[in-house]
Amino acid sequence: MATQPTTFYTPEQYLEQEEKAEYKSQYFQGQIFAMSGGTGPHNEIAMYAGTSLTQQLRKRGCKIYTSDMRVHVPATSLYTYPDVSVVCGSPAFVPTRNDILLNPTLLIEVLSPSTEAYDRGEKFVNCRSIESLQNYMLISSQRVAVDLFTRQAAGAWLLTSSNQMDGVLELPSLGATLALRDLYEGVVLTNG
Repeated sequence: MATQPTTFYTPEQYLEQEEKAEYKSQYFQGQIFAMSGGTGPHNEIAMYAGTSLTQQLRKRGCKIYTSDMRVHVPATSLYTYPDVSVVCGSPAFVPTRNDILLNPTLLIEVLSPSTEAYDRGEKFVNCRSIESLQNYMLISSQRVAVDLFTRQAAGAWLLTSSNQMDGVLELPSLGATLALRDLYEGVVLTNG
């Protein structure tokens, strides 16, 4: 059985193609991967997370970005669009670009069945090589459940989880908290 040859793209080719594309794609090690749109609950949760953080961090020198902000991981060549990105301090961008962030403090991914394994696995492995990254948060869109990974000394990551509506997750690197009620209240979850 014949297999199709794989096309490899340079980062420059990816970025040129992305500027003309009608949809977003991620890039990793020469491959371009199309992204699908999020469901209603996915979008609501991402918006609520961003809104809660904006209210807490707006006057603290932090910037909150939506899924339109691409993040680049130079150590692994990943270009990706997290659901929410937060930078405390001055944002650093790829030279001559203001749409490719290099120094997030917090990345948030709202999980869906098609992306959960990747977001928990390979994507997290790549993103944790970003020196500025202090927190990586995964929020379920299927049930009330949030996992927060916090960078510790010597590169270890501490997992804190909550699956209760009255749960609150501390983000000490930002001086903020995220209450699960703020993320989920009024959201109709697909798998309850």
